[in-house]
Amino acid sequence: MGGDPGKVIRNVKGAAQKYLGVGFLLGFFLVLLTYFTVSEQFAITAPNAVRRTSPGHAHTTRSPITSAVEEKRQQPPAIEEKPPKPEVAPEEKPPKEEKPPRVDVEGPHAETDEDQKKPVPDDDGRSSGISGGDGVATESAPAKKPACDIQGPWASDVCDIDGDVRIHGSAGTVLIAPSIESGGNPNPQEWRVRPYSRKHQGGIKEVTVRELASSADAPACDVRSPVPAMVLAMGGLTGNYWHDFSDIMIPLYLQAARFEGEVQLVVENIQPWYVGKYRAILRRLSRHDIVDMDRDDRVRCFPGAVVGIRMHKEFSIDPAREPLGHSMPEFTAFLRETYSLPRAAPARLAGADGEEDERARPRMMVISRRHPRKLVNLDAVVALARRVGFEVVIGDPPFNVDVGEFAKEVNAVDVLVGVHGAGLTNSLFLPTGAVFIQINPYGKMEHIGEVDFGIPAVDMGLKYIAYSAGVEETTLVDTLGRDHPAVKDPESIHRSGWGKVAEYYLGKQDVRLDLQRFEPVLRKAMQLLRE
Repeated sequence: MGGDPGKVIRNVKGAAQKYLGVGFLLGFFLVLLTYFTVSEQFAITAPNAVRRTSPGHAHTTRSPITSAVEEKRQQPPAIEEKPPKPEVAPEEKPPKEEKPPRVDVEGPHAETDEDQKKPVPDDDGRSSGISGGDGVATESAPAKKPACDIQGPWASDVCDIDGDVRIHGSAGTVLIAPSIESGGNPNPQEWRVRPYSRKHQGGIKEVTVRELASSADAPACDVRSPVPAMVLAMGGLTGNYWHDFSDIMIPLYLQAARFEGEVQLVVENIQPWYVGKYRAILRRLSRHDIVDMDRDDRVRCFPGAVVGIRMHKEFSIDPAREPLGHSMPEFTAFLRETYSLPRAAPARLAGADGEEDERARPRMMVISRRHPRKLVNLDAVVALARRVGFEVVIGDPPFNVDVGEFAKEVNAVDVLVGVHGAGLTNSLFLPTGAVFIQINPYGKMEHIGEVDFGIPAVDMGLKYIAYSAGVEETTLVDTLGRDHPAVKDPESIHRSGWGKVAEYYLGKQDVRLDLQRFEPVLRKAMQLLRE
C-alpha cells in the first residue's frame, strides 16, 4: 500500500536537485544584474574613472558609450585650438591633383578617432565636409584650379599646365594626362585657345587643350623633352615693327622669363623671317630648338606647358598684372643685355662740380620715313637742332636685317625724334632717362599716339614730349584742299571709323614742321637732359 520507500526517496532527491539548479541559475543572473547596475552607476557618478590609453599609443577599441557620453555628443562640439594650416600663396602652384579618389582598403582595419575626423570624398572626389565620430565638421577641399585662364571676350586665353603634357603638333592638340597615382580625372575639361595676344585676330588657328580621364588614354611619347613647352602663334599683325614687339615679343617675355631659358618654344604659324630677325631675343628666352607645330607629326611629351601669350597693355607691361614682378625698365634692360648695348643712362651735361660742359653736345636721332608721315623739311629740322646744341644723326631702320645693329645706334643717342609710326618702336633701345619726342600727325591723333608710344615711354622711364602737328603743318591741305572733311572736320573722319582715320591721317599725309613752333620743344629736351 505505501509503495517502495527507496523510489520515494529518489524522487524527492531529484526534485531537490532540479530546484537547486534553478536557484543557482537565478542567483547567477541576479548577481550579474547587480554587477552591471553598480558598474553603470559608478560610471555615471565617477566619469574620471574611465580608463584612458596612455599618450602616444593608438587604441583599437573604444570604451563603452554610456548615456552621459551620448548626451555629450549631442551638444555643440568644442572648437579645438590648433595652429591654422598655411594657405597656398596665390603665386604658388597648387598640386595638380587636389581631389584624390577614395582609397579602398583590402581588409578591415581598426578605425581611429583621426580617421573619423577626415572628410569623406564624394563620388566626384570632392570632400563633403561631413565628419564622423565626434561630429566636428571639417572644411571642404578647394575646387581644382582650371588649367586654362579664360578672361572674357578681349583678354587672350592662357593655359598654365603643370604635369604630364603631350603635344601632337599637326593635330593642334595639347593633352593633359593625369598621373597614375591620382587614379584618373573623373571630370575632364576641354578648351580651345588661340595662342596669340589678340584673341580675335584672324588667321590664327585654335589649339585644343584637353584633359584626359585616364593616363591610359594618353598617346605614347615619340619625343620626351626635359623642359616645359611654351606654345604660341606668330603671324597675325607681325611684319609691322611695333606689332612685332607689342603683340608677340613683350607678351612672350612675360610668360617665358620665369623659365630662364629652360623652356622650348612650340610655334604655330611660324614665320621664318621673324625667327631670323629676332634670333638673339628668342635665343635668350629659350635655349632649345624651336618646334614648327604645324609640321610636327610626332607626339612630344613635356613636364608642363604654357599655352598662349597675353599682353598687359599696348607695347608695355603693367607690374600689377599677372604674371607679377615684371616692368618695362626690366624688359629694356633685358634687351640691352641681349644686344650688349653699353649705355643705361644718357649723357651728363654737367660735370662733377655741377657746371655745364660747354663742349658737351648731346646726341639726337631723327627717325626718317620713306613713306607717308615723313618729314618734308627734314634738313631744316636737322639744322635747327644743331643750332640748339645737339649733334644730329638720321635714323633709317631697315626691315630685313638683324635688330641688333640698329639697336646699337639708338642706344648711342640721348634724344629720339620722329613722327608717329613703327620706327619709334626703337625707343626700346634708348638709355633709361633719355628724351623721346613723338610728333603726332594732324587729325586729332593725340590719343592714338599716347596709347601706342606715350604711356609706354613713361613706363620705360623715358622723358616723353608729345608735339601735335597743326593744320598748316600737314600736306593734306595741298593734296585734298582746306574744304575736305579730313582737313576741315577731323571729328567727322573719326566718326566714320578706323578705316578712314588710317586712310587719311596715317596713309595720305606728310608733315612739314613749323620751325618756330618746334624750337621750344627742342630746347625743352635740352633742359630735361640737364635735370
